Amino acid sequence: MGPTDSHPDDARPTAAAGEDREHGASAGEFGNATYGQKPFRRSRSHFADRVTADGRDGWPVEAGRYRLVASRACPWASRVLVSRRLLGLEDALSLGITDPLQDERSWRFTLDPGGRDPVLGIRYLSEAYDARESGYPGGVSVPAIVDVPSGRLVTNDFQQITLDLATEWTALHRPGAPDLYPEPLRAEIDEVMEGVYRDVNNGVYKAGFATGQREYDEACTALFGRLEALSERLSGQRYLVGRSVTEADIRLFTTLVRFDAVYHGHFKCNRFKLAEDPVLWAYVKDLYQTPGFGDTVDFHHIKQHYYRVHTGVNPTGIVPLGPDLDGWLTPHHREELGGTPFGDGTPPGPVPAGEEVPPGGRP
Repeated sequence: MGPTDSHPDDARPTAAAGEDREHGASAGEFGNATYGQKPFRRSRSHFADRVTADGRDGWPVEAGRYRLVASRACPWASRVLVSRRLLGLEDALSLGITDPLQDERSWRFTLDPGGRDPVLGIRYLSEAYDARESGYPGGVSVPAIVDVPSGRLVTNDFQQITLDLATEWTALHRPGAPDLYPEPLRAEIDEVMEGVYRDVNNGVYKAGFATGQREYDEACTALFGRLEALSERLSGQRYLVGRSVTEADIRLFTTLVRFDAVYHGHFKCNRFKLAEDPVLWAYVKDLYQTPGFGDTVDFHHIKQHYYRVHTGVNPTGIVPLGPDLDGWLTPHHREELGGTPFGDGTPPGPVPAGEEVPPGGRP
């Protein structure tokens, strides 16, 4: 598998250099204003239990037992949203969407009637964390899988969750679900994902939260070097590995789809816009227009979160009007390279009622 020593989108700059945890205080008290002011380090997922077919960690795969809590703003959580859609797990694994804006207790369910998640009955995701481990000092992160009967957090290990959805939840996959982590290609997928994680997924954060010029220069140089290498790789093939969508494409997509909207300006990753690289722009448009990808993306949530929560980077909280989203629906011509998105499978069905991205969040 790819690297596992990382943590989701709301990982904060640490309170002191080298401190190996996400953040030791609440978002309002410590986290938001210190983005770009304290050394940035992503730490290990604290709750790394797995939901598996054999239940070896005490959490067996079971339809309806678990709830996925995610933010549409967060690229790490968005991986799980895409995987869940492609595999047709919507009925088996219910979904709670958090407000893209956080208060002092982090992710909250203020989008739901009464400000409570309708299944878990909680106002804050932190309540599920507290039910699992009282006094847990780390950050409250998404994605999170919560055990509905007990209300306890099961896992926030975003690197493993999507791999397990692809390999451990197979009994609950829809007919025609694609194989997102095919065994013959796993070594190559893992190798590609490792570089994508280090230089792209996490690289934009290292650049955006840099506290010094050298730190920024190194992160930005590695980021654009990797993007150029990916562009060259994708110039002759439709997908990163093999002839259909895999886990590698999902992991790259969730960063690329945010690139021009937030990373180019907000995180100063501005050597070029994604739309200025013909190969990467066509590639990400191809994925966006593939059922299961773009129908999970909410550009409004993305911009609101990054520009309004990261007050250490953007103290005014002003959210830019651009970029224009119309280009996401223009032709990409990637089908000319061959391959099919779902291999021998079929597209997922319509987005379930209540899970549609509102019109303000899409082109």
